[in-house]
Amino acid sequence: MSASAADLPLFRDPALSLRKRVDDLLERLTVDERLAMLHQYAPAVPRLGVDPFRTGSEALHGVAWLGVATVFPQAVGLGASWDEDLVRRVAEAVSVELRAFHRHRPPVLAPDRGPHSLQAWAPVLNLLRDPRWGRNEEGYSEDPVHTARVGEAYCRGLAGDHPTYLRAAPVLKHFLAYNNEDDRCTTSSGLRPRVLHEYDLAAFRPVVASGAATGAMAAYNLVNGRPCHVSPLIETELRRWARPTGHELFVVSDAEAPSNLVDPERYFDDHVESHAAALKAGIDSFTDHGEDSETIVGRLREALERGLIAESDVDLAVRRQLELRFRLGEFDPELDPYAGIGPEVINSAEHRALARQAATESVVLLKNDGLLPLDPARTPKIAVIGPLADTLCEDWYSGTLPYQVTVAAGLAAALDGEVVRVEGADRIALRSRTTGEALGGTSFDVADWGRGRLTLRDAGTGRYLSLKEDTTLVADQEILKTWEIHETFRLEPAEDGAVLLCSVLTGRYAVVDPTDGRVAVTAETPAAAERWQRELLRDGVAEARAAAEAATVAVVVLGNHPLVNGRETEDRVDTALPQAQDALLRAVAAVRPETALVLMSSYPYAVDWADEHLPAVVWTSHGGQETGNALADVLLGGAEPAGRLPQTWYRGDDQLPEPLDYDIIKAGWTYQYHRAAPLYPFGHGLSYTEFAHRDLRLSQPSIAQDGSVDVTVALANSGRRVGSEVVQLYVRALDARYQAPRQRLVDFAKIRLEPGERRELTFRLPAERLAHWDVSSGAFTVDPGGYEITVARSAEHPVLTAPLTVTGAAPAPRVLVDRRTLAVDFDDHTDIDIVDVSRTDGDAVTPADPARPATLHFHGVDLSGAVRVEAEIARPEAGVGEARLELHTGELLLAEIEVPVTDHHHTWATVQADFAAPSAGFHDLRLTLHGGFRLAAFGLRSSGTAD
Repeated sequence: MSASAADLPLFRDPALSLRKRVDDLLERLTVDERLAMLHQYAPAVPRLGVDPFRTGSEALHGVAWLGVATVFPQAVGLGASWDEDLVRRVAEAVSVELRAFHRHRPPVLAPDRGPHSLQAWAPVLNLLRDPRWGRNEEGYSEDPVHTARVGEAYCRGLAGDHPTYLRAAPVLKHFLAYNNEDDRCTTSSGLRPRVLHEYDLAAFRPVVASGAATGAMAAYNLVNGRPCHVSPLIETELRRWARPTGHELFVVSDAEAPSNLVDPERYFDDHVESHAAALKAGIDSFTDHGEDSETIVGRLREALERGLIAESDVDLAVRRQLELRFRLGEFDPELDPYAGIGPEVINSAEHRALARQAATESVVLLKNDGLLPLDPARTPKIAVIGPLADTLCEDWYSGTLPYQVTVAAGLAAALDGEVVRVEGADRIALRSRTTGEALGGTSFDVADWGRGRLTLRDAGTGRYLSLKEDTTLVADQEILKTWEIHETFRLEPAEDGAVLLCSVLTGRYAVVDPTDGRVAVTAETPAAAERWQRELLRDGVAEARAAAEAATVAVVVLGNHPLVNGRETEDRVDTALPQAQDALLRAVAAVRPETALVLMSSYPYAVDWADEHLPAVVWTSHGGQETGNALADVLLGGAEPAGRLPQTWYRGDDQLPEPLDYDIIKAGWTYQYHRAAPLYPFGHGLSYTEFAHRDLRLSQPSIAQDGSVDVTVALANSGRRVGSEVVQLYVRALDARYQAPRQRLVDFAKIRLEPGERRELTFRLPAERLAHWDVSSGAFTVDPGGYEITVARSAEHPVLTAPLTVTGAAPAPRVLVDRRTLAVDFDDHTDIDIVDVSRTDGDAVTPADPARPATLHFHGVDLSGAVRVEAEIARPEAGVGEARLELHTGELLLAEIEVPVTDHHHTWATVQADFAAPSAGFHDLRLTLHGGFRLAAFGLRSSGTAD
C-alpha cells in the first residue's frame, strides 16, 4: 500500500518550491552523508530513498564514451556554421540521446554508482587564441561574442525549454584562460585586467547571465599565479552573474585537478589544506581519484575537523548539487517530461539527417578560382587522394561512429562517373636484419602525420600496429582511440641503409630475439635496437600522381589525426602541413592542375603554397559520420558552402606570438590585435553565388553613453544560386585613449537568400557593446567620441561603414595622487609576469626575468602635489643583484626605492621614498622594476597626507 501524500517527506512534494524541497532534504542528511556528496560519485542514501549520483557525461559534439551515438562535427566545425539555431538543434539531439543512455544503457564502469549522468560536460568556451592549442577543436572561436552566442545556443539545446525540468544540465568548460596543453597543470595564464574582462571572461559572462548554463568546470591551469581551482573569480564573477537568474551554478573540478594543487603545483603543503581551499573557493564536486571517493571525502572530513572549513561550506556545495538533481527530475520521475525517451532515438534517421546538415553547413570554401562546384557531366573521373580520402577519425571527445561516409564514398555515391581512391601511402615491409623475417609476417601502409610520427596499418587486415603492455607489437587496432596512443612510431635512419623502429609512446626501440624471432620494444638506445631493412613495395606518391594524371579532377584530402600531433596534453609545435602531405599535394598538382585541396582538420594550417597554386581550397573540421556526404554535396554543388572561419588562419609561425603569452593586446593575438595580414581572416568564407550589401544606415548619428542605435543594412543575392551569407557587424573606436582593438565583432546574422532575393537586417546596438574595461575606475565604460560601424564579409573584408558618435562627458584624467593604484592596472608594460598576492585573492606584478628590468606605464596622469611614494612589495629572498623600484617620467627620475627582503612571496611590506613631482600638467609615469620582487600596489601622497 502506497504512502499517502501526508506521509511523504517535504522534499518529495513537487508542489513545494525548489528551495523548500532542497532545504528539507539537506536538513535530513547527516554531515557524513553531505561530505560524501562532494565527490564525483555521490553514494545513495537508502534510508531517504535517494539514489546514487555521478557528475559528468561528455557531450561536446555527440554523446561520448558511452557507446555508439550520433557524431556531429567537432565544436570548431559547429562554430564555423555561425548558425545558432542549427547548433541548438544539434545540442537538443545530443541531450535526447544522453537521456536514452541515462535510462536504458547502464554504465559499464561502476554500474552500482548510478546511471550515466545527465550533467553534460559541454560546451567548451575557451577562446581559440592560439591555433597551436592541442584542444583547438573543442572550442568554437577566437572571438568572445561569437563563442558566447554559439555556446549559449548549445546550452539551450542541451537544457530544453521546460519551465521546471532540464533535459540535460550544461556545464561550461574550462574556467578560465585555458589555451595550452604543454605543462598545463603548472603554467600560469597572465591576464591583465583588460584582457581578463574584455576577452576571457567575455566568453562566459553572457552565457551564465542568460541562465543558459547550469554549471562550470574549473581549468587545470593557473591564472596570474593562482590555480583556477582556488580562484576568487568563481565567486566574484561566475556566481555573481548567475544569481539574478534564480539558480546557482554547480561548479565541478576537472579530473584529478584538486590533487594537482599539492602534487605538481605545490601551491599548498598538504591535500587537506588544498581541498579545503578549493571548497571555500567554490568547487562543489571533486572529480579526483576516479571511483575512489573515500580518499577525497577523507581529506574534506579532516579539513572539517581541523577547522579549515565549516559545515556551512559543505552545505553550500551540497545544496547546489541537490538543486541540480531536482531540476533534472530525479525526485519526480512521474512528472519528468523527458522520462519516456527511449533507445530508438540514438542515431535515429532524424539525427542522421541533422548530422549531415551540420557537417554541410560547417564546410568553408577558402579559395575558388572557378573549379568548384564540380560539374558531374564534365567530370567523368575523379581521383580522391590522401590519408583522409577514405577514412574518418574519432577525436577524444567524440562518440563512437555508427558508420562512416568518407569523402571518397560520398563522392562515389553522388556521381555516375568513376571515383578512384588512392591513399598516397607507401606500402613497406620491415625485414629484420637478424632473422630475415618481415615484421608481423606482413606489409604495412605507412601514414606520415608529421614530425616523424607514423602509423603502420597491416595491408591485409587494415588494422594498426600497436604496442602492447608486454612490450610486443601486434597489428590489431581498428582505430586510434586511447588516452595514451600506442600506435605511433618513428622510423629512424641507421647505418648501411637500415632503419630503427621506435615507439613514440615510450621512446624505446624494437629488438628481435634471435632464438625465437620474438619482437619486443625494450631497447633504450639506438645502439641496442634491431636494424630493419625498409622494403618499398608501393610508392604512394607515384601511385597518387598516376591516378591524378588519369583523372579529370583530383580531390586531395589532407589534414590531421585528432589524436596525433595536437590533442589533449600535447600542443602543436607549428602550423605547417606535415611534410609528407605537402609533398603529396605538390606531386598531384604538378600533373593535374584541376586539383581541389580539402583540409579536414581540428585546427588551421599555414597553406600559402596551396592558396597560391591551386584553384580551390576547402576546409572542414572532422565532421562526424556524414562528413563524406556533406563534402560531396558542397563539392558537387548540391549544397552551398555556408561555413565561415571561426578563427584566423595565419601565413606561418612567424606571425604567431609565444604560446604562453596570453596578453592578446601586447602580443597581438587574434584578428582584434594582429598586425600582419593573415592568409585567411576570421569570418572568411566564399560562396557559389554573389551577395551585395547596400544601404547601411543608422537610426541616429549619435547616442548617449547609455543609449542604443539601430543599424540597418540591405542584403541581396545577386547571383544565380541560392546561398547563405553571414553578415558581420564590427566596431572600431576612433578616438581611443587606450590601445583599442583594430576592430571588434559586436553582432552577426546568417541569412539564406534565393537568387534575386533582397532582405533588410536590423541590428540593435546598445552603447554598452562599445565599452572597454577602464583600469582607472575598475569597471566597463563607454568613452564619448567617434566610432566606426562596419558591415563586413570577414574581419579583413569591410563592405560598408558608417560613423557613430557617442556623446557624454569626457573621462577625467587619471588620478594617482592620494589613491592606491594596483600595479596590474597599468596602461602598458614590458617584460612583466602577473602573479598572486595571496592564495585567496589579489594580483601583483614581477619581472619576467629578474636579470632584466621590467616596466609599467601609466599614461596621461597628473602628478601635481605628490611628495612621497608608497609601494606594497614582497621579496622572498635576497638573491643575486639589486632589487629596486624606480619611477620616471621621460628621463626624469622621480623616486627610487630599495626593496627589502620580506622572506616570502606572500609576505608584504609597505615601503616609502621621497617623490620629486615634475612640472604641472599630464605625464606618462613609468615604473621600472629591477630584480626579483613583487609589486602589488603603489600610491603617491601629497603633502597633506604624507607622514
